[in-house]
Amino acid sequence: MTGNFEERASSPREVHAFTRGPRIVAIETAIAHDLMRGLMLLRIHTDAGTVDGTPVTGHGETYYVPEASAAVIHDWMAQRLLGADAAAVESHWRFLYERMTAFGGIGAELRALSAVDLALWDILGQLSGQPVWRLLGGPVRNHVPVYNSCGGPFYGRRPGAASRAAGWPGHGDPGQPGPLEDNWSSVHRPAELARELLEAGYGAMKLWSFDAVYRRAGGHALSAADVEEGIAPFLAIREEVGDAMELLLDGHGFFSLAAATRIAEGMDAVRPLWMEDVLRPDSVSAMIEFRRRSPVPIAVSEMLMKRDDYRRVIDGGAADFVMIDPTWVGGISETKRIAELAQMDNVPVLMHDCTGPLTLFAGLNVAAAVPCVAWQETVRAHIQTLYPHLIDTEVKVEHGQVAIPERPGLGARWLDELFDPDHAGYRVSRL
Repeated sequence: MTGNFEERASSPREVHAFTRGPRIVAIETAIAHDLMRGLMLLRIHTDAGTVDGTPVTGHGETYYVPEASAAVIHDWMAQRLLGADAAAVESHWRFLYERMTAFGGIGAELRALSAVDLALWDILGQLSGQPVWRLLGGPVRNHVPVYNSCGGPFYGRRPGAASRAAGWPGHGDPGQPGPLEDNWSSVHRPAELARELLEAGYGAMKLWSFDAVYRRAGGHALSAADVEEGIAPFLAIREEVGDAMELLLDGHGFFSLAAATRIAEGMDAVRPLWMEDVLRPDSVSAMIEFRRRSPVPIAVSEMLMKRDDYRRVIDGGAADFVMIDPTWVGGISETKRIAELAQMDNVPVLMHDCTGPLTLFAGLNVAAAVPCVAWQETVRAHIQTLYPHLIDTEVKVEHGQVAIPERPGLGARWLDELFDPDHAGYRVSRL
């Protein structure tokens, strides 16, 4: 490969990002239509050759609007990345972020940047022969506490002929009777499910029991019977196992302030570890008022995107816990910055994952390096039925914890067969 790579810089002050190698030579995206149709898979290839016989290739992902996120990467982010120094992680992040904010800076653009950032950290870890958490300053722990979010095998997925069904973001699949159908079981056999999870080593579980209430009654005015329906599974679990299981509620942002307040009052009897996104996080002032009214701890929010949103939530005292999704807020780089922002105010951090496996690995790497991360979300149905079709690494939950990754980079790689040029949704940009 020949040529003056510095000429690819957009301005004299960006020459540094093209002065050194190894260089980015190709960018591949794939959409896992057959497995999880909202998931965008990313690989960033370099000219660094191999480390211990493995090609130095970065792996990333994001979820929701996968075609749009892939288009953002190929249509303009590739212009910055191809030919650039693959290890200039912060330089690329800042350049792309500043360009994004010229036309909004959230949505598909921020998701695309998140995927790119994961892949660049993965490359840097491989080049250094270290897991990403080492490069972030860790370790601060050897294992990360996890809880089971009660999704089922087809949460975010569509079986068989229904794989092209539209679905709606945030509207969970209610599930059906069967193995690992934790969403269905959490409503119809909650006591038995709690016992099963305890025996599997989980000490905390998150229920979505108000989703059905929302679909029937809406999010603005709930009756006493509506609230009783939503809290009934929690009370059944308390009666069965007492305080042996920590209980969490995810409201998926469905409810306005009056309805959310009524839910919080009902949940007081449950003594949950937290309630998450019961109130839609459209207004920081409303979130502050909700926490003031709530008798139980409040977690906010996987739905926040920008660091300043988190700053206003933390400064306003709107949250007992802060939840971050690394593949929505801007990748590992921004997740660590937000987590350390929360740490300054002694607010514990939660890592979101209800989507693809690299979101989980990104969260584990940040949790390994940032002391205030308290919990990592997992979906055992995804770990057991989905992830083996996507990555080359087994995720093991033991005694309610996952060991921090020891492999150089993120700790997992996409299976090669997922990047099939003949498959719908595959795109590649080359230097």
